Amino acid sequence: MMMKLFVLTSILMISAVSLQAQKKPNIVFILADDLGYGDLGVYGQTKIKTPNIDRLAKKGMRFTRFYAGTSVCAPSRSALLTGQHTGHTYIRGNKEIQPEGQEPLADTVQSYALLLQQAGYTTGAFGKWGLGMTGTTGAPDKKGFDVFFGYNCQRQSHRYYPTHLWSNNEKVPLTGNDLTQKNIYAPTLIQEKTLAFIEDNKNKPFFLFVPSVLPHAELSGPEDQYYKQYENSFEETPHKGNDYGPKALVPGYASVVKPRATYAAMVSRLDAYVGQILDKLEALGLAGNTIVIFSSDNGSHQEGGADPVFFNSSGGLRGNKRDLYEGGIKTPFIVKWPGKVKAGSESNFIGAFWDLMPTFVEIAGAPAPKYTDGVSFLPTLLGKGKQAQHTYLYWEFHESGGRQALRMGNWKGVKYNVKDSNAQLELYDLSKDPKEQHDIAAAHPAVLKQMNDYIKAAHTESTVFPLIK
Repeated sequence: MMMKLFVLTSILMISAVSLQAQKKPNIVFILADDLGYGDLGVYGQTKIKTPNIDRLAKKGMRFTRFYAGTSVCAPSRSALLTGQHTGHTYIRGNKEIQPEGQEPLADTVQSYALLLQQAGYTTGAFGKWGLGMTGTTGAPDKKGFDVFFGYNCQRQSHRYYPTHLWSNNEKVPLTGNDLTQKNIYAPTLIQEKTLAFIEDNKNKPFFLFVPSVLPHAELSGPEDQYYKQYENSFEETPHKGNDYGPKALVPGYASVVKPRATYAAMVSRLDAYVGQILDKLEALGLAGNTIVIFSSDNGSHQEGGADPVFFNSSGGLRGNKRDLYEGGIKTPFIVKWPGKVKAGSESNFIGAFWDLMPTFVEIAGAPAPKYTDGVSFLPTLLGKGKQAQHTYLYWEFHESGGRQALRMGNWKGVKYNVKDSNAQLELYDLSKDPKEQHDIAAAHPAVLKQMNDYIKAAHTESTVFPLIK
């Protein structure tokens, strides 16, 4: 009798622990690649259809003053995963390593995926990594991901029909893809693995990171329903690129006959993939206990025949990818969390990618990070409690002579060619001049001094990615 009671008690205790674990919300973070602030219907796009992402916004919260880590891929993602802005985060530029990969995150660098693992989450990443090749200290499995599938190298991800992808540490050849012919469209395969991860982990808390390659150049895809809806919609000028064939280069962008239609199709494909993820969560009964976040790694791109002016991809803002003006770093940011985040709501909280670290660990009950430049915006999501505010947000860009930017309230400072000792800080009042057309630095010396002081304090020189020296 005592033995039966002991067994029953043990079963109840295990069940209680399991139930407690299941109360942790699943977290899904979908990150577009080079999608502009104005590329979505819910942010003003009129030429491209994005019904699923628009639906996500209608069921959640749309942020209007949220920013990427910086204006290019690798450092923006480093800021995202480490919770540090680009004056502190380890990866601050796109630095290639041969034969395949980028400068790896150091072994001392902490990511929020590692902290979520410690809190009992199963973690998976599907798409583009670019923060350290397999076998290095920056590989996905060294930075908190139990499962990875996709492109490890961002240079390889220039091609949508690559010769191979990676499944954890295993190289996966794509039969028929050899840079002379196209057989397997990588985003389709990556999406299949993404949905399978949700299915495989439906009975335990998971963190799913989906760093999509869409709609990054090259402009390419099957001539399926996503393309056909735009095929004859726009006036087109063919783009000549580096075609698949004997002279094809891995980082090249192929020619495209109808670049506008192809770009629109790629955005709509991304939108459809978001819809499939939402539908999978619904079908498995997980939607009510899952946070879904959608954003983009930087501003709209102009490579491979893309036409951000035609689509108003920057939403009327100045600049594109690689710029530190608003069009290069301001990002769409949408959060859906049923029963927690008010449906159809909007937030003007001024935040950035490094805020995800403290927010996620607070939501998950994970260990506190060793260091973060971020603040948790959980009070904003829940609509209760006092929301901490940033004194400033800071960005760096390590190409084109170096660039720096800082936002302080409604003030925005931008400095280009920072390696030139004579470079001056431009100043804009975003409340009156959101398109950054009127430099008013000369009229506000006190504001300029404060911003320059913050810029100096925010930047820690890196031996790997030197900016000033």
